[in-house]
Amino acid sequence: MSEIKSTATPAKAEPRLSSLSHGGGCGCKIAPGVLSEILKGTAALPIPPELMVGIETADDAAVYRLNDEQALIATTDFFMPIVDDPYDFGRIAATNAISDVYAMGGRPIMALALVGMPINVLSTATIGRILEGGASVCRAAGIPIAGGHTIDSVEPIYGLVALGLVHPDRVKRNADARAGDVLILGKPLGVGVMSAALKKEQLSAEGYAQMIASTTQLNTPGPDLAALPGVHALTDVTGFGLAGHALELARGSGLTVEIDWSQVPLLPGVSELAEQGFVTGASGRNWAAYGHEIALADGLPATAQALLSDPQTSGGLLVSCAPEALDEVMGVFAKHGFERARVVGRTTIKQEHRSRLLIKN
Repeated sequence: MSEIKSTATPAKAEPRLSSLSHGGGCGCKIAPGVLSEILKGTAALPIPPELMVGIETADDAAVYRLNDEQALIATTDFFMPIVDDPYDFGRIAATNAISDVYAMGGRPIMALALVGMPINVLSTATIGRILEGGASVCRAAGIPIAGGHTIDSVEPIYGLVALGLVHPDRVKRNADARAGDVLILGKPLGVGVMSAALKKEQLSAEGYAQMIASTTQLNTPGPDLAALPGVHALTDVTGFGLAGHALELARGSGLTVEIDWSQVPLLPGVSELAEQGFVTGASGRNWAAYGHEIALADGLPATAQALLSDPQTSGGLLVSCAPEALDEVMGVFAKHGFERARVVGRTTIKQEHRSRLLIKN
């Protein structure tokens, strides 16, 4: 019998997700200096007395007092693919968006999906897997995706509007640190470096697993940390890097922050990747925007600057607490499975001749 040849048109191979984005994850963020210029005229808008947290100190979310027992936390975050696996992309984006609720000390209550996809490039199955990934994280957080909005977009975009509740007395802003506080970082740095290596197909399977484990770990310690009287300020480290978010804390609180570089945790293999040149363009843009406010000690590794400004997609919480509360804070992190949380610095009174952020060796 002669061979029967199929006349069916073969399915078109889809491109790598990361190849469709000009910048992945929180590396897509508009550079801090440009963002500041864009937002310059918005501060004059009327502010109702119920608005406890707005845009004044570049905090993680807006907070609106509902009554004496409840305040509503509202935030949104979305970005383009940082990885090629659609399910993992959805998980990372959802984890990152919900993090801002935790960073204000609140508990998430529901989410809305924000979806922009190139529907002529990606299959409905691939897009569905992205949404499934996001939904799996929302289930883990105990919240529903109660709606959303979709558009046909040139680049794939996914994220959430995340809503949460917090007692008004437990709202934790990034601007309430006190002089003499200890700073604790909940997750190691290096996501941007790993994403740069991944885009060039130079990230090992072990490195990828480490990256996914970090970026999909929900920042659930937030509410328990907010309940501690000794915790003064909270934020999460995302697109502007550890240096950028530490600077926001310093500026908002009117203090200087000192970071001990030798104590900053890094994801496995990140130092070596950075030494090989795997850094993001966002890292350079970040440093160009705020590097003039930072004093680097002599003798720091050549890669320290790039790692300090490395954009962290779904990064860790940065906690400013009284020294006597340190054991309680570390206990909360341990209880929630954050074994790599570390003390990375402290706050001091701002002196006229000193920079806002000091990086010690």
